[in-house]
Amino acid sequence: MKKLFLLTLILLAASGCGNQAQETSSADDPAAGKTLYFGGDILTMAGDRPAYAEAVLTDNGQITFVGNKQDALAACATTPTLVDLLGKTMLPGFLDPHSHFMSAVMMVNQVNVAAPPMGDAQDIPTILDKLAAFKAERQIADDDWLVGWGYDQDLLKERRHLTKQDIDARFPTNKVLIIHVSMHGAVLNSPALAWAGIDASTETPTGGIIARLPGSNEPAGLLMEMAYLPVFGKLPQPGDAELIDQMQAAQQIYAANGYTQAVEGFTHVKDMELLQRAASAGKLFLDVVSLPGFNEMDAWLNNPAYPFGEYHNHLKFQGGKFTLDGSPQGRTAYMTTPYLQGGPADEKDWVGNTSIPRDELARMAKVMTDNNIQINFHANGDVAIDDAIYAIEQAGITADQDRRPIIIHSQFQRPEHLAQYVQLGISPSYFTNHVFYWGDVHIGNVGRKKAGFISPLKAAHDAGLITSNHTDFNVTPLDPFFVLWTAMKRETRSGEILGADQCVDAYTALQGLTTGPAYQFFEENRKGMLKAGLLADFVILDTNPLRVATVDNVRGIKVLETIKEGRTIYRR
Repeated sequence: MKKLFLLTLILLAASGCGNQAQETSSADDPAAGKTLYFGGDILTMAGDRPAYAEAVLTDNGQITFVGNKQDALAACATTPTLVDLLGKTMLPGFLDPHSHFMSAVMMVNQVNVAAPPMGDAQDIPTILDKLAAFKAERQIADDDWLVGWGYDQDLLKERRHLTKQDIDARFPTNKVLIIHVSMHGAVLNSPALAWAGIDASTETPTGGIIARLPGSNEPAGLLMEMAYLPVFGKLPQPGDAELIDQMQAAQQIYAANGYTQAVEGFTHVKDMELLQRAASAGKLFLDVVSLPGFNEMDAWLNNPAYPFGEYHNHLKFQGGKFTLDGSPQGRTAYMTTPYLQGGPADEKDWVGNTSIPRDELARMAKVMTDNNIQINFHANGDVAIDDAIYAIEQAGITADQDRRPIIIHSQFQRPEHLAQYVQLGISPSYFTNHVFYWGDVHIGNVGRKKAGFISPLKAAHDAGLITSNHTDFNVTPLDPFFVLWTAMKRETRSGEILGADQCVDAYTALQGLTTGPAYQFFEENRKGMLKAGLLADFVILDTNPLRVATVDNVRGIKVLETIKEGRTIYRR
């Protein structure tokens, strides 16, 4: 319990949310009967333009009426519980379009070594000091594991990757693994590399990177993509009971940020089973959407143990997930033209690479499609996006079939991709937080013009595409108002406005956290709007995002309460 309490405090602080209860006018548990909300800005998110309602009536976890307060009261045979919003703003609960829920669960046993504002590590000695402090605090034995998360070489004073030599000097016997901020790689020290069976004789796998010490084949410590994936997959984990308990704190992080839905963005079979056990035990109070990974498709496809497309105790296996390339900040996204700074291991004329050969990808995508499994692609670079489009075409998908394939990130797409997205019915899930966190890095890696079209929300909206906008948590914080701000402002760390023509208004930005994710997961008739027949999933804010004085004021909005199916799951 102490671990859970500490995790919640640490991560809620990182997201800018508190968890101290205050007096509100909401009923403690209105789910069992009729409840009428009124007295504030009630933004329905129904339609392409902002629309407000005077009142919302709920009953047994569903919305039964949206409209005039007197009409709502007239529709009640008995007097409902009255909830006066006192001038606050109510919206549909925020829907996470893409994150890594199981990573949030695991963070309780890991060290935050991220740079500001996610953490405070700005150089290599600080990272090593934080690992040492964590080891002492947790009384970790000298031969046990130390795992850090959020490491970003581009934001360190040294402007280079950690090496095993850096880590070995402080931790010669512990097995140390420091996860890159992209979550597509890590740096390992010598004991961890030995445990993983990686040495000078280990060949670099297709689609992977093993950085080598200068002038030798000796691994330097950095593993990326397909060299890292098998290592991550066999890391030791706590027991099931502890992990299921940790899910409570992980869900609370989402709830404190106004989310009523969390996404597990690449689910291993062992975690599918763990999520099922948590759901069966009644431990999920958010909707958790799981995207099982392509690399274990033989285990889950057409397996009756893993039913797809429907909720069971708040858990839904939604579709298959392909990871096609890496991250642009890690210089492993698959690009048409070479990175201006070279590769992550100092490769020359480096364009990144793919995790899955194009024809094999197309084969697997068609198998999923033929078995009525929605296909989801992680694709950052423009060539990875080309490969995703090719696989969708080869699967025989067109827009009129309403298959809704999702290309997650879609960051460095070319303008001509948008017409292909429309033709094939592809829905992109963008990641505008990248503009702030790594916009300056992208300018250095790919040039200002290409970097300026990253996550082109405005162009996609103008093309008629339905989009979402995600955090990729724990790559960036879950803070929804930061997501809104980056979509509206597109300001980098240095203060440059990157791609000003792709800024959107507040309402369009809000659609990326409400109606967009609902559509992408075939849930537009279940959530994402305030409409009769939909779930009573709400977030109550201290300020209306559509009525702030300046774009920068959006970042200061606070979540006051989060309500899932009529029940309060978070109150500030």
